[in-house]
Amino acid sequence: MTAAPSPPPPQDIVLVGASGDLARRKLLPALYNLSREGSLPAQGLIVGLALEPLGDAAFRERARAAVAEFSGTGLDETAWSAFAERLRYLPAAVGAYERLATMLKQPERVFYLSVPPSAFAPLLDDLRRHGLAQRAVVVIEKPFGRDLATARELNRTLHRTVPESRIFRIDHYLGKETVQNLLVLRFGNTLFQRIWNRDVIDHVQLTVAEEIGVDDRGPLYEETGALRDIVQNHLFQLLALTCISAPASFGGEALRDEKVKVLRAIRPVHPGDVVLGQYTAGRVGSQPMDGYRAVAGVAPGSRTETYVAMRCYVDTWEWAGVPFYLRTGKALVTRRTEIVLSFRDVPLHFFRNTDIGSLEHNRLTLRIQPDEGISLSFSAKRPGPRVVEQPVRMDFSYGTSFTSQPAEAYERLLHDVLLGDHTLFIREDETEAAWTALEPLWQTDLAVEPYPAGSAGPTAARALFPGWHRLEHHGPHPETP
Repeated sequence: MTAAPSPPPPQDIVLVGASGDLARRKLLPALYNLSREGSLPAQGLIVGLALEPLGDAAFRERARAAVAEFSGTGLDETAWSAFAERLRYLPAAVGAYERLATMLKQPERVFYLSVPPSAFAPLLDDLRRHGLAQRAVVVIEKPFGRDLATARELNRTLHRTVPESRIFRIDHYLGKETVQNLLVLRFGNTLFQRIWNRDVIDHVQLTVAEEIGVDDRGPLYEETGALRDIVQNHLFQLLALTCISAPASFGGEALRDEKVKVLRAIRPVHPGDVVLGQYTAGRVGSQPMDGYRAVAGVAPGSRTETYVAMRCYVDTWEWAGVPFYLRTGKALVTRRTEIVLSFRDVPLHFFRNTDIGSLEHNRLTLRIQPDEGISLSFSAKRPGPRVVEQPVRMDFSYGTSFTSQPAEAYERLLHDVLLGDHTLFIREDETEAAWTALEPLWQTDLAVEPYPAGSAGPTAARALFPGWHRLEHHGPHPETP
């Protein structure tokens, strides 16, 4: 994790799956922004490789449209011209890898595998057979396997092609500014550092809620589901960063070492501590949405989960006994990612002879998206002659506190890949430790509860934990059953 942007050494970049949605929405706009900022290598091509029979000109037109729609900074003609000169395209047909080997000029090259997990192994074999893996860096998207056994097999396959030092398992949540700020909040402020443990914290909630449904990703989502798509990576990474002890340094392997310790300490999740759901037809905002089973490529009787609520425990000295409540879902009432730490009650309630019947938990909320910021809620006396408690908030917002816009997560992470900085990426032992915690769930036929699109999820989630924060707003009150 570099202190300031710097130009990486010369290298070629190959986007495998360049005609897909991830390349269009995230990768091409991020690379364009890096080019515009002078943060790409001074020399090197950007080659798109995909099944569609496109040429260079058609690929550039698609890339231009993607940048115009998704870059966040708009399309500057001068910057675009410089970026477009780098772009090439190869259809993934017979002889493509031989042509690619002659096209690439830089001895260093990055292969970004933006493809379904089932395509990883044959692609890696092709790179190795055609001599493209020498001095190559491989970037792969989650999910990293389907369970512990397949994750280990994937790691063995990767290591037959490139060593661990040249593998970047990318989780875009780790590139978000608010996630990185969690480390500064924890380890740069004595106030929070001293209360960040089981002595003061009652429970922790981690939420990744999405308004969108599966859309046109039916066949891919049928292979994954919410447990593999979000819990094993995004949510467990947020949990690890919440729980880590102070690393020896803010870079290198020190941070990843501490995350591994936390992930290995997650108690294997009991099936009775998990609620699965699948959305049915409903309305998200003002828009109607079909149910998951109506999505193209989804089996009519599919039991793939689009929602997960889970209780788990981290058996370390600092966190033993503190329940962690994780939830994620598609087609929910709102889009929100947050971490909420609820502190223990006061030891003695001496307001019992007043109009204060009970006190709300103090809460620290880290809003990761969309309204990035941090809030601290605590109790205050409402003005007036009576002693009446009211929860109030101290609030920090990135949008109002800083004039500059943070870089997009993929922009930050791609730059780190080009620099060879592994700090914000997932190591082999991290992903295997995360899968280990979920192993008991694959041995159990869990029920999948229906919930209407546009709701807060299945009612069974509130039975698991009645104190979920309301998804409808950022207030301090739990959801009402």
